[in-house]
Amino acid sequence: MAIKITDECINCGACEPECPNNAIYEGGVEWAFSDGTTVRGEITLMDGTVIDAEQRMAPLAVDVYYITPNKCTECQGFHEEPQCAAVCPVDCCVPDEMYKETVDELLAKKEKLHI
Repeated sequence: MAIKITDECINCGACEPECPNNAIYEGGVEWAFSDGTTVRGEITLMDGTVIDAEQRMAPLAVDVYYITPNKCTECQGFHEEPQCAAVCPVDCCVPDEMYKETVDELLAKKEKLHI
């Protein structure tokens, strides 16, 4: 499952540079699949919507950092554990129960992001 950042976030920013998929954004900042990945052209979101990878998407949070589940792989294929959670000083990077994925699904997502 993807990782989410809770409202306890203190906006320290420690998590953002640790994400190998560039799935973490500062609150209020738009995101795109192409940010920090090799994805170009059309891509299908987790909800089935097809978009251009360069298309800027609305921020998922305004006041705190956020993780887009469409790009989060829990660091599978890169690290032993999610790096955002490992560096978070207030333990606000936690599993997102809304996005349950197997390790195989997370690895497949990683392969799509880093061709």
